Amino acid sequence: MDRESGGEAPQLTVVESVRCLECGAVYAKPAGGGTVRENPGCPECGYVGWMSTTPGRLSEAWTPPRSAAGHQPYHSG
Repeated sequence: MDRESGGEAPQLTVVESVRCLECGAVYAKPAGGGTVRENPGCPECGYVGWMSTTPGRLSEAWTPPRSAAGHQPYHSG
């Protein structure tokens, strides 16, 4: 922006769509987290637990290990 205009550049915030774990409402929240003032929780119920609505957000570090060791085969009867 022009210094002579007296205005400051706008502060942009990256947001992401999330789903409330309590009521299932989808809403936008700051992508980088933030304070309660900036990210007060679900606008419908106030709950602060959420999950991303973007597919593929889980990394290998967040997924539980899967191993066949110790797995008991299913026996019917």
